[in-house]
Parts: sequence; C-alpha cells; structure tokens
Amino acid sequence: MLGGLIYFLQQVFPGRWIHEKIWAIFIFYVILTALTGVVSIHFLKKDKLNSVSIILGSAVFRLLVSLAFVLVALWGGDKNILWFVINFFTIYLLYLLFDIYSLITNLRLHLK
Repeated sequence: MLGGLIYFLQQVFPGRWIHEKIWAIFIFYVILTALTGVVSIHFLKKDKLNSVSIILGSAVFRLLVSLAFVLVALWGGDKNILWFVINFFTIYLLYLLFDIYSLITNLRLHLK
C-alpha cells in the first residue's frame, strides 16, 4: 500500500516534493523490516519471556540502521537534502506506526 501511495504522490506532486531517491528509501525499509521481522520471530520462538526486550531491541536496531543510512546518503552529497530527510523520516514514521499498531493488536489478544 505504501508503494502505491508513493507512486500516487509522485504523479500528483511532481518535482521537488518527492525526492528522487524515494524508491531507494522504500526498498531499504522493506528489506530492513523483513530482516528485523524474521530475526525477531526467530528469537520470539526461542524465548517468549523476553519478548519485550526482543521487540524493543529490533526497534532500536532499526533506528540505528536508519540513522546510518541517512548519514551515508547525506555524506555522499545530495542537492536536495531537506526533502530527502523529510521523505525518509515520513516513511520511517509510517513503518513505526505499523509496528505500534501490530504490537497493540497482539497485546490485546494476550490480555483476553
């Protein structure tokens, strides 16, 4: 859905609003989320008592890798730095909202 939204916004707001590296950012987050999801599921199957630590650890890892990605991208030099950072952290926050939503729905199931 997010990929479709990005494509739609590129068609509606062409030019400087959507950074030219938006698809690299999107693919980075797809791969990062898939990797952290697989690793988290693997550790959750091994030890259910440390589930909060595992989920928090994956979120912190995702934040640190995201910051490293931004630093590497900005270090390479970019003519439109502001929109790169705005687009990057908008996608980061959307992925974070999805994580929070999935955590809340999983916690509700465990409370019942």
